[in-house]
Amino acid sequence: MTNKDFNFHQGFTFSKHIPEEISHFDRVFDVFKDLLTHTSGDIEEAFEWLDMLDKEYDIFSDEYTLEDFEEDLKKRGYIKEEDPEDGNSGTGKGKNILTAKLEAALREYALDQIFGKLKKSGIGNHRTTKTGIGDERDGENRNFQYGDDLSTVNMTESLKNAQINNGISDLRMTEDDLIVEETKHKAQMSTVLMIDISHSMILYGEDRITPAKKVAMALVELIKRKYPKDSIDIIVFGNEAWPIKIKDLPYLQVGPYHTNTVAGLELAMDILRRKRNTNKQIFMITDGKPSCLKLPNGEYYMNSVGLDERIVSECLNRAAQARKLKIPITTFMIAQDPYLRQFVNAFTAQNKGKAFLTGLSGLGQMIFEDYEKNRIKRI
Repeated sequence: MTNKDFNFHQGFTFSKHIPEEISHFDRVFDVFKDLLTHTSGDIEEAFEWLDMLDKEYDIFSDEYTLEDFEEDLKKRGYIKEEDPEDGNSGTGKGKNILTAKLEAALREYALDQIFGKLKKSGIGNHRTTKTGIGDERDGENRNFQYGDDLSTVNMTESLKNAQINNGISDLRMTEDDLIVEETKHKAQMSTVLMIDISHSMILYGEDRITPAKKVAMALVELIKRKYPKDSIDIIVFGNEAWPIKIKDLPYLQVGPYHTNTVAGLELAMDILRRKRNTNKQIFMITDGKPSCLKLPNGEYYMNSVGLDERIVSECLNRAAQARKLKIPITTFMIAQDPYLRQFVNAFTAQNKGKAFLTGLSGLGQMIFEDYEKNRIKRI
């Protein structure tokens, strides 16, 4: 390091690392939250998985048993016994059901899993490099440059520099001591996240719906915390498309459906038309080709063999329609088939949007990075 005067009266103190003690409950709770996502909120099935894992990995002990964990969940307000008079969806008196507190904990857990890894990885291939005098601070600091707005000066960091460079006895602040906070031009964003729940999302021995659910829960939690002025709506599409509430995400399951991409796009555009925000976008997570249409007479036209020209044409028409409404569509295709690549390329060209042909491991990072990039205001 150069141009730095160090105060040798102070220094670093090293001590022996003492691992942080984790309670029995917290240790098991993380595993339990992951199992709940896989079982679509089925608590009893999650307990069965915990019991199986315990036999192989000794999760519990005589000191802390599965029964103790279940009792702790109830005491802490994460689960409760169903009251048949409440009209809950479960069956059987005394069946455990999730509380709103546990639903929120699942979203937070998904955020920590996905966004936490993203922050640590430092991946930035989709992030914007445009910074300047904007309306949101992004937490990054840099040295003061001529022309910078004085309102962006970070006085705490600047005073710290002045003390280091000049000492406390002769405290003075110069231009070289000034630190400013980077800002970015950002605007409110309205997002619709489309999730494919057709049967192919669990075919071929690969669970694709669970990563999609985790991404959705994490994205919702990120927006609520970091961008509370933004809006996000979640819709699912199979033979038809319908919106779901945020609290319903943990329970999301695939069905014996074909893929009616047209219905999903129509609903997404209808939702965004009613939003007042200037910036609007659609994120679509799917693993298969469009294979279904609902005809004007209410009947379904389905074709799972190859790419049906009639269905594809309707999809491309909706992509063009979204472009006219200035709604970009970002497609996350969890597939690598050459003929699906051709469809995605044609669809993206019609919308002037973007497409990512991805596996499941990088899905969350791609969506988070793309969301951050799309929030930058174009001025």
